[in-house]
Amino acid sequence: MPVNCPKCNADNPDTQSFCGTCGTRLGHPQEIPGVTRTIKSSFTQYEPGTSLAGRYTIVGEIGKGGMGEVYLAEDTNLKRKVAIKVLPQPVAMHEEMLARFEREARMLASLNHPNIATIHGLEKANGQQFLVMELVEGDTLAERIAKGPLPVDKALNICLQLTEGMESAHEKGIIHRDLKPANVKITKDGKVKILDFGLAKVFEGAASDGNPGVDLSKSPTITVESSHSGVILGTAAYMSPEQARGKTLDKKTDIWSFGCILYEMLTGRQAFKGDSISDYIAAILKNEPDWKVTPEGTPAKIRDLLRRCL
Repeated sequence: MPVNCPKCNADNPDTQSFCGTCGTRLGHPQEIPGVTRTIKSSFTQYEPGTSLAGRYTIVGEIGKGGMGEVYLAEDTNLKRKVAIKVLPQPVAMHEEMLARFEREARMLASLNHPNIATIHGLEKANGQQFLVMELVEGDTLAERIAKGPLPVDKALNICLQLTEGMESAHEKGIIHRDLKPANVKITKDGKVKILDFGLAKVFEGAASDGNPGVDLSKSPTITVESSHSGVILGTAAYMSPEQARGKTLDKKTDIWSFGCILYEMLTGRQAFKGDSISDYIAAILKNEPDWKVTPEGTPAKIRDLLRRCL
């Protein structure tokens, strides 16, 4: 049975972990046995006007992915718009996936930086848990890049804000693990906001004080069933080599992904490309990006930065 990509709607074989067209992670039975196959058809659809927890009124759907649906809602107590991320029922009923969702909430709550989308709370309604998050309006970086390469000065302005947010997370021992243009939003006034730490992990050796409830022992290849080891999480085109191999990760994996993002902003194309998950991983492990396509006016220090990141 083909798996429909939640981002570009392309059909993919149900044995594939990532969309062969855009690289978005797909849920399928090999990753989460008996769960992800039913995610798409089993989403709870909240219609506009639905009230959650007696406080949040659904305005409309923003988007959906393997880890839940996101809605625009109004906080009727504080009279403000918020984003609500709701787990699909099959995941909400699965202990390991629910624990991952709760870890996301705790990690997000520990982050307080102007370049990171903040969490307002973790709530429960109708037997479902959901995150109440800052509503970030504007285009994603992926949407900006789709219009063409960015001028160097604009790319560097975005990168400066992006790295300041990621540095703040790294200082708390938190890595993103799924840093990509689609997880970066740019507001109308040019503020960069990093989204979705749902795949984040506290890396080994980090100080755990100040991060209560975050489990340092979780490896990047933990799956629902321990017999299904070696499953990799992330988006293929932006994975570091160690992430593609399912190895233990630290903040260097985000530095690699940052390099992929900067390359893409300057060139308008992905640093590593493939027609399938295997092709993406092979390109990352064996190939160099095409350095010749970087704009002629790119400063030498930026070229050096790109090579160091990648």
